[in-house]
Amino acid sequence: MSTQNTPTQNSTNQNSTAAAVRPRLWATLQAREAAALIDHYTRVFGFTVTARTDGPDGRVAHAELLWPEGAGGIMLGDHTPGRAWSREPGTAGVYVVAADPDALYAHVTGQGADIVRPLQTTDYGAREFTVRDPEGNLWSFGDYPGE
Repeated sequence: MSTQNTPTQNSTNQNSTAAAVRPRLWATLQAREAAALIDHYTRVFGFTVTARTDGPDGRVAHAELLWPEGAGGIMLGDHTPGRAWSREPGTAGVYVVAADPDALYAHVTGQGADIVRPLQTTDYGAREFTVRDPEGNLWSFGDYPGE
């Protein structure tokens, strides 16, 4: 499956939605089974696939997924050892700001997510939880937007 997305221009219009703002920071991951990981990220976490290119061998060469609540996303593809920018799958850690961590936690637990740290209020007042994806990457979701 090959999908192309049309670039959108950044807008200074106050009425612009977060979806119209192109991400300026991308987490990049490699996976043993990128297609399955993409399915996990959309079904369990709620990411949206905006681009995907499969190579002639059927492996995911490149995919882009956006977080629906903001201007951030992930790029990923199947791991190819020895290539430039090659990293071992399953070694990433990502923090995602979520408007409603309690609702997201209910959703991911209902989807059978591997909970590493249950939903809790931190000593700095944030609501957060951590899960492990099928490849071993750690994902923390919470309402702490940073200082």
